[in-house]
Amino acid sequence: MADSVPYVQAYGNITKALERIRQAQTPPRFTQDFLETKLDMSGGSARPVIPFLKRTGFLGSDGTPTALYKRFRGTDAQSGAAAAEALRIGYAPLYQVNEYVHVAKDADIKKIIVQVTGQEDNSSVVKSAFGSFKALRAFANFDAVSAEEEAQEEEAALEPELGAAPTPPPVGAVGSLKLGYTINLNLPATSDIAVFDAIFKSLREHLLR
Repeated sequence: MADSVPYVQAYGNITKALERIRQAQTPPRFTQDFLETKLDMSGGSARPVIPFLKRTGFLGSDGTPTALYKRFRGTDAQSGAAAAEALRIGYAPLYQVNEYVHVAKDADIKKIIVQVTGQEDNSSVVKSAFGSFKALRAFANFDAVSAEEEAQEEEAALEPELGAAPTPPPVGAVGSLKLGYTINLNLPATSDIAVFDAIFKSLREHLLR
């Protein structure tokens, strides 16, 4: 399964392309013309760079730059984290064998590539896959991945929960809700004080306690 991992035979072009991607503006679509005119990479040995970028998540199937591509063009931390993610995407079969393959010794990486691809140790496929892996790994920063994830978690924690009810203020606090009521009386037309005394006595006993 030689095609189980992405590789470019002239893997130095991976380094060249990624360096120039960080400098050039993001195109609507990453085409052969963009590779040749904007990144100044022409010739048959440069063309496999586009399939490589698709296999590693930088480009969509139609050549549209992905969010990963745009993050790679960001700050140094974002770029390193994006390259680390691209490495995990493109070389997922290697990570299934060893989840820390990016810090493994060269000899161990080659053994894993041989195991995954089924190629001989001295084959051109193993050599190209190994060189392509290391070319992309040179841009990766796995420490930046953790820092970026922590920053996103902290940002999410600061955002109020959508639809959460506001906390009511404590009783007596400034701005707390206070209720009142008004009573309207229609008094009878009489000059008998005893009638009024009876009315107000009833109010005190039943409403104003």
